[in-house]
Amino acid sequence: MFASLRPLVTNEDGATAIEYGLIAALIAVAAISAFQLVGVNLSSVFHNVASKL
Repeated sequence: MFASLRPLVTNEDGATAIEYGLIAALIAVAAISAFQLVGVNLSSVFHNVASKL
């Protein structure tokens, strides 16, 4: 009986997929935050240039 359960216990494919998913989600959140920050700063630069013209 234990021999038939051993492959299920040692199989880590699902855990690896979840880890990769979490890493991808973390990178996506960081990228979105960075893009929003850059967007606000870029908008400020364009407003300054437009007001000087």
